[in-house]
Amino acid sequence: MPPYNVRQPRIGLKLCPALLMAVLSGPSAFGANPVILVLSTNSSGAEIQKALDSLPPDGEVVLEAGTYQISQPLLLRHDSMTLRGTRPATILHLADKADCPVVMLGPPVTGTNPPAAHLRLADLVIDGNRTNQNVELWGAAADGSAINNNGVFIWNVIDAVVEHVVCCRCRSGGLVTAAVRRLQVNDLDAFDNQFDGLACYQTTESRFAGLRLHDNLAAGISLDLDFTNNFITNAVLAGNDLGIFMRNSRGNSFQSLTISKSRHGGVFMAQTGWLTPQGWHLSPDTECIGNIFENLMVNDCGGMAFLVNDASCINNVISGAHFLGNLLGGLAEPFVNLVNVRELVDR
Repeated sequence: MPPYNVRQPRIGLKLCPALLMAVLSGPSAFGANPVILVLSTNSSGAEIQKALDSLPPDGEVVLEAGTYQISQPLLLRHDSMTLRGTRPATILHLADKADCPVVMLGPPVTGTNPPAAHLRLADLVIDGNRTNQNVELWGAAADGSAINNNGVFIWNVIDAVVEHVVCCRCRSGGLVTAAVRRLQVNDLDAFDNQFDGLACYQTTESRFAGLRLHDNLAAGISLDLDFTNNFITNAVLAGNDLGIFMRNSRGNSFQSLTISKSRHGGVFMAQTGWLTPQGWHLSPDTECIGNIFENLMVNDCGGMAFLVNDASCINNVISGAHFLGNLLGGLAEPFVNLVNVRELVDR
């Protein structure tokens, strides 16, 4: 296995008048006449949470420009609700030693069934203040999986939207999804996070567009558990340890991605494995199969442009790619012609 950071998947209230700047009505993505609560910068994280929990369906909490200190995760845990700011002027800053995610979509510790639906997060800068946090792990989801100190963590949610959001300096990942279906992420900037800019597990039928994932200490994108039938387009991944780390990923489309100046490689594709005293063992049914890369540019990376680690990763396509100036070369695969390559410039 390569020297990448391989690891297990991470996976009725009255508002005080001083807090409530306005109650407005207007058009919404989810309803014609939503309740909109506008909060000012003197609002605490607890008061923002109370406003969120007070919303009727299709309601919105809007944060005015300024910096808000967050000591506990802000939870969007009911259907059809929005939290938005006025990016780039609205900043959610994780307090020193809070050791928690900043925003969570879905109620992950309660095992809600069915999933939460129609949530929206928009127009915010999320600063995880990672140098002043002590630990990565915050808690466990209802299925026992770890909840780490990410900028945004989405769990057990369908039909959600995240747009015009910055996730930076988080103790774990920038934006992390798990048990998610039909998520739309538009215009995401994630940088200087301790691990990945974007990490997705058990995510399907989702679309990610307009990504700028740069200078993260691990991967720009990590796809490590049942990432199936998703679409990633118009993404720039620069200066990360690795561009894309992917295992257990099937039927996904990657279009118009540029990966540059990774400290290691551009794309690493493999079957999931675990290390035992007897060596590496592969987990059945965790291959990368049927993924398509169109208009892929990988340049000036410290390793290979595109490494297929295991011969079980079949029926993947690279079309219209340029692999330029990568230290250890372009495409590497266990067997010649394992990947269906069309129009590749490799030098």
